[in-house]
Amino acid sequence: MHRRRCLTWLGLMPLSPLTPLLPLTTPAAWAADAPALLLANVYRPGMPLADYWVSEKYDGVRGYWDGHTLRTRGGETVVAPAWFTAGWPTTPMDGELWAGRGRFAHAQSTTRQQQPDDAAWRQMRFMVFDLPAHGGVFDERLAALKTLVASIQQNWVQAVSQQRVATDAALQALLQRTVRAGGEGLMLHKGSSLYRSGRSDDLIKLKTHDDAEALVVGHLPSKGKHAGRLGALLVEMPTGQRFKLGAGLTDAERDHPPPLGSWVTYRYRGVHDGGLPRFASFVRVRLDVPTAAHAAP
Repeated sequence: MHRRRCLTWLGLMPLSPLTPLLPLTTPAAWAADAPALLLANVYRPGMPLADYWVSEKYDGVRGYWDGHTLRTRGGETVVAPAWFTAGWPTTPMDGELWAGRGRFAHAQSTTRQQQPDDAAWRQMRFMVFDLPAHGGVFDERLAALKTLVASIQQNWVQAVSQQRVATDAALQALLQRTVRAGGEGLMLHKGSSLYRSGRSDDLIKLKTHDDAEALVVGHLPSKGKHAGRLGALLVEMPTGQRFKLGAGLTDAERDHPPPLGSWVTYRYRGVHDGGLPRFASFVRVRLDVPTAAHAAP
């Protein structure tokens, strides 16, 4: 069966040929100029916790200092005030541009501005969690990171606190304490690992819910109570699979939907046998990732 006809039959493509769609896209297509960052897999019970350092997962914008310029995960330049990066070393640093617990919107809007808002940046911190160019394993990089950050002597540049956790029960208890305090989750960093780009078990994320990102490739009209407005987003996973994402959208987002080519975060509870997420719900647009060029099919 033709791929488009097959996806339409499955309910994963709009029926109208006039609805604009993006072509199939892979992360490499939009991230050619992005820094080669270490990315996280998801925690699985039974993983050897003795191998890992554990830290809070900061809900901000991934920031990469290449030794001269501060950039996002997608490779875009972050226009920070001169004082924010003054005196930073030529050593590359990987971290999170963070405004505090529950303040992702502030972090995202501040780092997107082309004319930096000095007052907004005064509320930002750069939480450093790795040194990509160090060359040693994480145990060694962590010691070097603490020394480097201490030498910067700026209270908005901080080394992420790391600790050891012995058991899954202790890890889950720490997760619950972190979330109750307003945190997003936990990160686990393998002590014996070298810094390498891409997803691997060298870095693990643990949250109380699953989330992921997908590319907006279509706007599907509503036939129910939202008739005349957006019914759902048609989104594409990095695997190339597409699905409808309608739950979680506000009235304002249905009136002014995320543009084609933008990346969005969604939550879900497990996956179907074919790999599509179960009970997916829209969370937000990721403005720190470049918008993909789009065209009609």
